[in-house]
Amino acid sequence: MRYSPEALVAFVEAASLGSFSAAARKLRKSQSTISIAIANFEADVGCPLFDRTGRHPTLNEAGRQVLRRVEAILDASAQLDALAVRLAEHVEALVSVVMSDSYSVTFQGAVMARFAEHYPHTELRCGPSEDADVIEMIQLGMAQIGILATQPSYPADVAVARLPEQAEFAVYVASGHPLAGIAQVQTQHLENARQLYIKTYAPSLHLGRGQAWSAPDYLTLLEFAVRGFGWAELPKALVARFGSGLVELQVAGYPRRVDMDVAWSSRRALGPAGQWLVRQMLNR
Repeated sequence: MRYSPEALVAFVEAASLGSFSAAARKLRKSQSTISIAIANFEADVGCPLFDRTGRHPTLNEAGRQVLRRVEAILDASAQLDALAVRLAEHVEALVSVVMSDSYSVTFQGAVMARFAEHYPHTELRCGPSEDADVIEMIQLGMAQIGILATQPSYPADVAVARLPEQAEFAVYVASGHPLAGIAQVQTQHLENARQLYIKTYAPSLHLGRGQAWSAPDYLTLLEFAVRGFGWAELPKALVARFGSGLVELQVAGYPRRVDMDVAWSSRRALGPAGQWLVRQMLNR
């Protein structure tokens, strides 16, 4: 292939982030390195791929067509890397997983038991994380696999697959909270009480309303709710296991079900143990 793999990655990231400097920061390269890589790629293709007349470069029509092909090339390369790892059977010493509290109760059962049987010498490192934090940890290489509520969109360097399970959420307060005595809770009731909501460290779409407290994980929100600090939307499975003293409120639209995804980096191939773990999650 005459096109530099580094140039292809730089092009995709610049297109995804809308900025050469943002792509440079993400790839941990200088901006000049990214600019030169993209300029050389444009020279190889034979035409400009970005409109540079505005404050930020934007893909032109040629760039949009090329982007689809480049993403396909990088996806095929990632699949080839994964196959090479499986063929060589370089079993990794560590598989790191970050997961939503809304899924972890399920995960800590049969799948983990089978993993221990198949890969007894591989360390499995698990930790809680939600939404944008899961994506960022995968992008930074701090975790290999992430389990999270389905997001509206994902970055180009994150691969995802839909899990067969859904998480079920309801609204809860402590039994002594004033809202616990209301038969049918209305929106105005919630707006007049403190909300306990998820707020990730990475930028996300989660916003509180009115007086609010936040935490980056549901287990902390559950603890806040148990202590009577406010109301929270929580995974029902988590409350069933750890939420003694909480009362489920009758709120229109609840309980609600949420799709779950498993995610991993499309730029770094999972090893045999990681690939096996993802397949087990998807085939349950």
